[in-house]
Amino acid sequence: MTLQELNTLFQNGLSKQNAGLVQLLGLCPLLAISNNVINALSLGLATMLVMAAASGAVSGVRNFVPHEIRIPVFVLIIAALVTVIDLAMNAFVHPLYLVLGIFIPLITTNCIVLARADAFASKNHPLHSVVDALAMGLGLTLVLVVLGGMRELVGQGTLLSGIDLVFGEESKQFVLHVLPDYQGFLLAILPPGAFIALGLLIAAHNWQKARAERRVHAAAAPMPA
Repeated sequence: MTLQELNTLFQNGLSKQNAGLVQLLGLCPLLAISNNVINALSLGLATMLVMAAASGAVSGVRNFVPHEIRIPVFVLIIAALVTVIDLAMNAFVHPLYLVLGIFIPLITTNCIVLARADAFASKNHPLHSVVDALAMGLGLTLVLVVLGGMRELVGQGTLLSGIDLVFGEESKQFVLHVLPDYQGFLLAILPPGAFIALGLLIAAHNWQKARAERRVHAAAAPMPA
């Protein structure tokens, strides 16, 4: 894999084909679980691990799976990997596992996981497929974290609330009380707040993209005589 190919894959995953801001895939967990940074980061990392492993596995068996049954086979692979993640989180971070609840098993039906497996991994080399999945998963995780940070900050005035679910009670000292004595804004941590925050992120992304395109056009325009 060349450096240019690597750069292209990460540009697609982080910006051009970002699952949360451009393709608008996997919105159910994106909106439901992003009420704080810890929940958002945990689900994002779990999804990214499943995507990378699934894409690598799908790419490895792509020449042995008949085209007619590829989707059931891909779903079976994804479900097996999600089961591993689900059991691991249940064993090692049980409090967080209880908070994330059904959204961990639902990674199996996340559109972006199956979409990358079918659209990219089933047609490309395993290394390219894994890197593509990591890039796409990282892009989704970044959107989740930013969305979770926005909602937690506006809703509770804190950042990293719930870190004790991962690292234990002693880690509560790392919670950032950005707005001390803040009474909170309930709408931000409810589903309508998720829609509003995601809309603002999409608008900001589209504005940045349009601005970059204008700069390119301005640079390519001929200079007046």
